Amino acid sequence: MLRVVLLIVWLLLTAWLGIWVGEGLFGVDQRDSILPFADGDSPAATIMIGVAWGILLTFGGAGSGPRRRRIGAGASEIGVGRIVETAPTGTSINDVPQYDLFIRVAPKEGDDFIGQLRMLVPPTELGNLREGLALPVRYRPGDPDTVELADLEDPAVREAMLQWRIDRGLIDPAQVRARTTGLQAPASVLSVRPTGRRREGQVELDLRVLVAPDGASTWEADTTVFVFPEAVGRLQVGSPVWAYYRREDPATIAVTIEKEAVR
Repeated sequence: MLRVVLLIVWLLLTAWLGIWVGEGLFGVDQRDSILPFADGDSPAATIMIGVAWGILLTFGGAGSGPRRRRIGAGASEIGVGRIVETAPTGTSINDVPQYDLFIRVAPKEGDDFIGQLRMLVPPTELGNLREGLALPVRYRPGDPDTVELADLEDPAVREAMLQWRIDRGLIDPAQVRARTTGLQAPASVLSVRPTGRRREGQVELDLRVLVAPDGASTWEADTTVFVFPEAVGRLQVGSPVWAYYRREDPATIAVTIEKEAVR
């Protein structure tokens, strides 16, 4: 309903501006204009109408562009998407360019689909939006054309991302129990060796790490991890990581670069 109201308002503003431009082209005295608020002695109203038209066009989903509405968590599903294309829209807000991201989403059920996400991207961050990057997204099952980024602080979103990695073999089956139900502890990399294997755009590394739980004895363990090539620099000798392990099997660990909330 809100979208319909915004569209009607946008169409009215478009008609107002169209008539105003037409009167200007044909030399109509603005004091005789058929339009309200078009008094030539009060240009502020015209400026405000033009600004409102632009705001609705950019953020309100009006006009001929793709639909844009807040998806929210209530009636949405969580999926993991991978960027297949990034295209500038030609719009900038406060000198920050706007882009359309086309994302192939793997839903919980059914076939993959292509969704679209529009967002402002500072030039310094554009390089991070590489093709193949995995992103957590929310979408409506009955209307998957538009998606939005999901909040990684949401435990349900983290769980979806983890399950996506497990389903695609990015976590060794032997590590799954440690990764999903294990304890979390700081660790550091002692050695690293690429295996030459690639999967889902990520490379596999053999690691030996020193696990150092707070207030407990340390130990060394061997493990493997899949990471994007640009993250390899964060897994060099001496790099801090986080290890997951089970008390009854401390030799089997899974590692991550980022700390996650304890379950």
